[in-house]
Amino acid sequence: MTDSAKPTLLVVDGHSLAYRAFYALPVDNFTTKDGQHTNGIYGFLAMLINLIKAERPTHLAVAFDTSRQSFRTREYAEYKANRSETPAEFRGQIPLLQDCLSAMSITVLQKEDIEADDILATLATQGAEQGFDVLVCSGDRDTIQLVNDDVTLLYPNVQGVSQLKRYDRDAVVERYGVLPEQYPDIAALVGETSDNLPGVPKVGEKTAVKWLTQFGSLDELLDNADKVTGVVGGNLRAHLDDVRRNRALNQLLRDVELPVGPADLEVQPIDAQAVRDIFARLEFKTLIPRVAELAGIEQQMAAVTSAAAALAPVPTELEAAPLAAWAADATGEVGVTVTMEGGSPRRIGLATSDSAVEAMWSDEVAASLAAWLGSDAPKVLSDAKPQIKALRRAGVRVGGLAFDTIVAGWLLRPSFPDKTLADLVDRYLDEKLPEADPTQLVPETEGATPAQLSWYTLRVADALRAELPESVATVLSEIELPTLLTLADMELAGVAVSHAKLSAFSGELGERADAIALQAYAAIGREVNLGSPKQLQEVLFDELQLPKTRKTKTGYSTDAAVLADLQETAPHPFLDLLLQHREATKLRQIIESLDTAIAQDGRIRTTYVQTGSQTGRLSSTDPNLQNIPVRTEESRRIRAAFEVGDGYDTLLTADYSQIEMRIMAHLSEDPGLIEAFNSGEDTHRFVGARVFGVAPQDVDSQMRTKVKAMSYGLVYGLSAFGLSKQLRIDQSEAKELMTEYFRRFGAVRDYLRSSVEQARIDGYTETIFGRRRPFPDLASPNRVLRENAERAALNAPIQGSAADIMKIALFHIHDDFSANGLRSRVLMQIHDELVVEVAAGEWDAAERIVRARMGDAASLSVPLDVQIGRGRDWNEAGH
Repeated sequence: MTDSAKPTLLVVDGHSLAYRAFYALPVDNFTTKDGQHTNGIYGFLAMLINLIKAERPTHLAVAFDTSRQSFRTREYAEYKANRSETPAEFRGQIPLLQDCLSAMSITVLQKEDIEADDILATLATQGAEQGFDVLVCSGDRDTIQLVNDDVTLLYPNVQGVSQLKRYDRDAVVERYGVLPEQYPDIAALVGETSDNLPGVPKVGEKTAVKWLTQFGSLDELLDNADKVTGVVGGNLRAHLDDVRRNRALNQLLRDVELPVGPADLEVQPIDAQAVRDIFARLEFKTLIPRVAELAGIEQQMAAVTSAAAALAPVPTELEAAPLAAWAADATGEVGVTVTMEGGSPRRIGLATSDSAVEAMWSDEVAASLAAWLGSDAPKVLSDAKPQIKALRRAGVRVGGLAFDTIVAGWLLRPSFPDKTLADLVDRYLDEKLPEADPTQLVPETEGATPAQLSWYTLRVADALRAELPESVATVLSEIELPTLLTLADMELAGVAVSHAKLSAFSGELGERADAIALQAYAAIGREVNLGSPKQLQEVLFDELQLPKTRKTKTGYSTDAAVLADLQETAPHPFLDLLLQHREATKLRQIIESLDTAIAQDGRIRTTYVQTGSQTGRLSSTDPNLQNIPVRTEESRRIRAAFEVGDGYDTLLTADYSQIEMRIMAHLSEDPGLIEAFNSGEDTHRFVGARVFGVAPQDVDSQMRTKVKAMSYGLVYGLSAFGLSKQLRIDQSEAKELMTEYFRRFGAVRDYLRSSVEQARIDGYTETIFGRRRPFPDLASPNRVLRENAERAALNAPIQGSAADIMKIALFHIHDDFSANGLRSRVLMQIHDELVVEVAAGEWDAAERIVRARMGDAASLSVPLDVQIGRGRDWNEAGH
């Protein structure tokens, strides 16, 4: 068989190269929306794609370590013991990488007690014997010993995994001066820092090569160690056992029993849908076409796209009256798309399953189409809220909203929501939405028109409905869509904010930060950049010799939470001033972001993100109103700047008291906790009396604080360690406190346990109203991923139910204000609080509606307690 006819086996060290990729690519640039770091996965896959494209292997496998423990650590406990703890950002990336490889139909191998290099060595040896050209790709120098006439090593350079150095026999001899099979002898003498294998002191590569050349082999050298002169000779004789141990440990196994052999590793067709799913989950859009090209299915994908594009109806351009007539005659659901320019409608496109029409927006179109748009005729949109806001600015209200594909897609996949209609078309229709290239002045491909977008929206809606469980479909229609319409009005209304108050407070904070900085400089005798982690590391850990914090890739952590803990355990004046400076600077940044967002009419208009959380909670952006500190003097100063607007009388604030604990009582059916809420007494005092075995009047503030921290902490999977850290008490006391709590409220413990077990069976948690949150990682073999999922699964039904209750109250209050002819309006929803702008003479009616709707938003076994406040500004209206 000629060399060109020989099959090529490529075996890759997964852990080694993923770890190098992790350090080669910035973590912050590779993080999904839900916080999963992916730089190691991305770098590895990019390298592998390039490698496969360049080498065209016929057979392929990737090997992984199972843990840091192996037969080598049993033989030498210090083996690799010097390696630092796996970075938190890298944890969880290996299982996801393995999922990617599985989708690409690439065999993944790992074996307990065996390292990945031993698997590579076994396959390389078998492959060479069976007539393969073998390529070994690894960042571990021990694999140099595998190189021979049939085996080539591809070794990454120091800059990461983007470039691979090719080592055949000649390259090894040129680089190290010995044959590949002798490289372990060099390593035995010199030692391997990365493996924590100490070598002979003062012996480097040159000395080791000289000795091996002189004596012919390591065994001969050791047998004749007494003939080696000088200091290094004495060192050699003193470390003979270390050399022998090193050599035994760096010898790779070539006979590991594996479930497959080289012939079983033939490259297979990829699972296109699985690749699309996992890559979309990891937000690797640019890798999908590269994988498709590699697998030779790009033409097939192009054909699918072309076929789909050909199916899209050619839209008819209509004038105002014919457009309104078309809409009135349409039966069933109609897809609607409004394109915008400067926040106002530009074009509108309508579509049914077989027809599409569109028009430039104009006053005539608005007048003709207003009645149909406002009617109950069912309409389907994608990302409806900004379009509805644009229409409302043009004086047209939308009724009959039957479906929003973006919101529905998020409900179905809350952990990894698709962000655009194009994403949904790709996932659920297996097609590509025609899009013009924004980088081209004259695009080669025209994008879909508004009417065609409406046609795609209808088709995606049908596909989503087929996958939505009935309970989730109900959440969409009865909670999310009414909330969407309410949020549109809230965003348009905005909230009045005083520029003068914010500006004055910002100036004070600037002066405070400058004064604190001067004190901090005086504490260490020089000026430093208090915002520079590198300079702070030098001051804190080199100059002041404070205890080292958590290790990061750039040194030791200087983030706020870590430094706050450090100040507790090792207080220092400079550290205290640094934390004060950070707090003042952070507050000033919050205030400035608010101040710059004030429009010419004196109002701030945030955007509520409906699909921004996995639990269903709303978030806020541009500006973020949810990052304003809670219950501090500074927060009160900021809230005081949020005022009642012109033409209105006062602000009303309303929030739920202990809503998550009330939901916990309802879901757990714990009689003691239910009695606590139904008694009308202070709940934490009531619970504290049970836990500590005293009368309610004897529960002091310290007892109440402990019980409150634990009650809320249990909802989030708080451990005894976490409770001890939060309360600054011994872990044994925290454990005893939790034990006593569960003794008195056993149904809470049983519920928490059973909810996670049920989620493990179902694969998801569910709120009172049927909102689901999938938890695939509950079945993960990765302990870190599994335990994170368990903690999140504890909280999801409770926090999700609280979010549902708040949304139900929100849109009912909004609708009741309108139905009763009130001018009063809901302005903000922040955490568990609503802020209402009340018109003159409407306080009694507005308060009655708010209390009623918040109180009856859910039927629980305990009452929903609503607290109301009133004032001319948000702070004054606090309660």
